[in-house]
Amino acid sequence: MSKSPLLRLSILALLMSAANAGAHELYSDDDTHLNANLEAVYALFHSQENYATAGTLEEGSSAWQEGYIKYGLSFDQGLAGAGTAYGAFGMLSSASWGDGDAAGISDGSERTTKIEDASLGWRSANLIPALGEDGVDVSFGRQSITVGDGFLIGGDALNLGKRVADGELNRGGGYYLAPRKSFDETAVLRLGGKQGWRSDLMKLKSDNRGQAKSELYVGTLEHVADAGTIGLTYIDVTDVDEAFVTPLQLDRRDMKTYSLRAQGNAGVENLFLSGEYAWQDKRDAGNESGWYLEAGWTFKDTLWSPSASYRYSRFSEGYDTLFFGQLRGYGTWFQGEVAANYAGPFNSNSVIQQVAFKASPLETVSLGLLWYDFNTLDKSLGNTDGNELDLYAQWCITPNLIVMPLVGLYQPDKSSEKGGTQLGNNDRNLYSQLILGITF
Repeated sequence: MSKSPLLRLSILALLMSAANAGAHELYSDDDTHLNANLEAVYALFHSQENYATAGTLEEGSSAWQEGYIKYGLSFDQGLAGAGTAYGAFGMLSSASWGDGDAAGISDGSERTTKIEDASLGWRSANLIPALGEDGVDVSFGRQSITVGDGFLIGGDALNLGKRVADGELNRGGGYYLAPRKSFDETAVLRLGGKQGWRSDLMKLKSDNRGQAKSELYVGTLEHVADAGTIGLTYIDVTDVDEAFVTPLQLDRRDMKTYSLRAQGNAGVENLFLSGEYAWQDKRDAGNESGWYLEAGWTFKDTLWSPSASYRYSRFSEGYDTLFFGQLRGYGTWFQGEVAANYAGPFNSNSVIQQVAFKASPLETVSLGLLWYDFNTLDKSLGNTDGNELDLYAQWCITPNLIVMPLVGLYQPDKSSEKGGTQLGNNDRNLYSQLILGITF
């Protein structure tokens, strides 16, 4: 298995970016709301080439399928002027079929059904005017947690299969889709409203063996304004299960991570700016860092309202990606559909440049093009130099049904025999996937 843990946030983030995912209302009055939630995703994948990432495959191609169904209930209940109670309970059934993925993580026989959400919370409504509406929000239980745009924490979504560690890390299907993203145990206190100063204090515990069942404390301090958000994040990993640590996770216990981030338009309507710098203090392995800068522009008054952006990111040789995830659509923080999922780099020991274009020829259809250039910092640890071009579409057939085809061309500089990861050759890989999603 690669030194970098492979992580994929549920494709629901992409579904919600393209359609208005919601819930089916079972009961509603002035104080009470009860909803049924359903989300179903099925995906087909084909890769002309296989990769040595997990050390379980041979030269050739792979074709496989993944799917999941998440189903449950959520509610909120007004407490007669004493705030609002809320909660959710959900189950998730997932599976993989076919050859298994091109990295050799899954074998296509993974199946399971487990509890995904089980949480309760309380919001203050207008009880504390100085903190704004719902200026105090307390929750606990099994739930998904994100910080910022997922650069450090975007849910507990690493979803390994049976082909690694003799199946000890298997989460039951869906390596790419990664539908299981809830932390097993959480205690969260959120202070502040939607504008101005706000803060989060959290204790999170993972039951994910692929994440070494890490336990961590998280603190954030943000200022939110119309022009953008500036935030500080502190993460202290207090414990890991040493029976499951990967080489990169050996120094995770007692690791402190500090980050400064900003995102917004700086008061310019069509501008998008984003950046984050994360610095890690590892107990026995020194310091590591990961950072990026991104700028984009939307041509709102032009046909199809196209947008273009450029991002430069750099991750040091031993940088720990923690629980990063995909919250803004393709490319965040999985840079390259082939590279980020199968071939590498995995946001470690690399410099990555991304150029992105997107346009909407119809209200229900958007088209996107992503280009990446990958450069390895320390090639003695493996060479993942190369480039990738991904063309994708998002078609909202109805408000609840979306289809997302993608075709990628990945060109590595080196084969696995010469220090790379592509098995048998360094030919251009034609990769394709088709994702079908339903949400209610």
